[in-house]
Amino acid sequence: MPTRHDIRNVAIVAHVDHGKTTIVDAMLKQAGAFAAHQQLDDRMMDSNDLEREKGITILAKNTAVKYHPKDGGAPITINIIDTPGHADFGGEVERGLSMVDAVVLLVDASEGPLPQTRFVLRKALQQRKPVILCINKTDRPDSRIDEVVNETYDLFLDLDADEDQIEFPIVYACGRDGVASLTKPENGTVPADSDNLEPFFSAILEHVPAPVYDEEAPLQAHVTNLDADNFLGRIALLRVEQGELRKGQTVAWIKRDGTISNVRITELMMTEALTRKPAEVAGPGDICAVAGIPDIMIGETLADPENPIALPLITVDQPAISMTIGTNTSPLVGRGGTGKGADAKAAVKNRKVTARQVKDRLDRELIGNVSLRVLDTERPDAWEVQGRGELALAILVEQMRREGFELTIGKPQVVTKEVDGKTHEPVERLTVDVPEEHMGAVTQLMGVRKGRMDNMSNHGSGWVRMEFVVPSRGLIGFRTEFLTNTRGTGIAHSIHEGHEPWFGTLTTRNNGSLVADRAGAVTAFAMTNLQERGVLFTDPGTEVYEGMIVGENSRSDDMDVNITKEKKLTNMRSSSADSFEAIVPPRKLSLEQSLEFCRDDECVEVTPEAVRIRKVILDQNARGRASSRAKNG
Repeated sequence: MPTRHDIRNVAIVAHVDHGKTTIVDAMLKQAGAFAAHQQLDDRMMDSNDLEREKGITILAKNTAVKYHPKDGGAPITINIIDTPGHADFGGEVERGLSMVDAVVLLVDASEGPLPQTRFVLRKALQQRKPVILCINKTDRPDSRIDEVVNETYDLFLDLDADEDQIEFPIVYACGRDGVASLTKPENGTVPADSDNLEPFFSAILEHVPAPVYDEEAPLQAHVTNLDADNFLGRIALLRVEQGELRKGQTVAWIKRDGTISNVRITELMMTEALTRKPAEVAGPGDICAVAGIPDIMIGETLADPENPIALPLITVDQPAISMTIGTNTSPLVGRGGTGKGADAKAAVKNRKVTARQVKDRLDRELIGNVSLRVLDTERPDAWEVQGRGELALAILVEQMRREGFELTIGKPQVVTKEVDGKTHEPVERLTVDVPEEHMGAVTQLMGVRKGRMDNMSNHGSGWVRMEFVVPSRGLIGFRTEFLTNTRGTGIAHSIHEGHEPWFGTLTTRNNGSLVADRAGAVTAFAMTNLQERGVLFTDPGTEVYEGMIVGENSRSDDMDVNITKEKKLTNMRSSSADSFEAIVPPRKLSLEQSLEFCRDDECVEVTPEAVRIRKVILDQNARGRASSRAKNG
């Protein structure tokens, strides 16, 4: 069959923070993608604000470099898909793999294969993709290259890779310095026999199969991602499998439900470095973007109008975590950060507080996010949103908050399923790296959360690696407690492992809440008296309302408190009038921490300026009646 030797399609997959985006930056720079005078940022592929803040890749993105072989041959286009390393964004990984012919598996020379490495590699092996192993960060002082290579071989065997897949080439690299080599350097050093990524490019050209096509086959192009443009509207990113796609051409659009309609391609673009440039034609193996089809969805096919043949739909793993997202129902709805002053009035103008606006935004998210689901609930102003994990859902809420939405978010729950009449819940494989002195604390923490230890290894460097199988419920709110118990030194990563029978009742938070019993502004006087009762979350002057949670109680039950109490003024000078007690600085909870802190009868109020935790039932008496009804059945 004919082969296109002028193109290669490859995805770079790895665990979080193993250096995917950094090495793609180096490839772009060394392939001459930028002019000498251009101002370049670090991690150029992480273009999203949240990606830059959190230091992780959230969306799969493609770039293309023109590589000029050293032997003077014709330039070769290498299309590179930079995928997220976090399993919560697994839908992005699956879509990225459907566009390429091979993968580069990036592994940290010190940390070795971690849970997300297992996740992305399993997806690649299932799709029968060849693998190039790249050992990155060889210059780390604690690198252990031989052991990491052996651990990777073990991982391939564990995932039932066939003989061809296990015979993978190995490249050693330091992505930050833009250096790669095929010979193993000493631990803790940059490869010495090279000063660029030339060996890495050569390995890609040699081991990534060139696209093969049938000259007689009709047009087939697969939609793998969506984008939007202010001028062109919705843009579909697709890979041409067979035939040619031209600007102005009329093609058959095969929808998810099997219906076919003819549409015209108004714009055709190809990626060069980080920009899309107009093109006239895209051939087999090309990754291109088209405009002119306003309702096109991921997984659909563009085909020949005379002989339309659909490609298989993209399928992704089932969601494991759900949370309820609805309109803001608190007394401070639409009133800015403090609810007072001219700034608040100005901020309210662009506020999105209606059920229609929230539903439209969730429907918009479904277009580009195949791993998300939105279900109706009994209430007309709230929806159940299901996703891969807590982080994926928290990212969605953070994006909506920045767009001006005010929301009420319920406590994250697990998505269960019935198997042979019994309830099964999702479980995770958790890998924990901790110093030896914190081993007991982590084991105790996992015992409470019904975690089952599967494996433990000691590398002899004072650190222990433990693997647990734990219900997904047990990991909601786990991270904060884990970091506290390990003094911030522990590293924990988890990945979905399937479903197991219901584990029973879990008690993950032992302390109750301090709940405001009236509306008003927080006073320093009230905080001074209350801080011995627990940890407070609010600053003096913050406006609160009845049912809002203002702190964590030191005991297991909830306590209603008056945090707006003012000091009584008298005309007598008292001996203590001029003595001030220090207020302990309040604990500021982020959105993720607030979701972790929630109990079943609590929810999180999210506005562009503030994140507040509150009771679902705000009225103190109604809450008391509801709890007594629950106790008495």
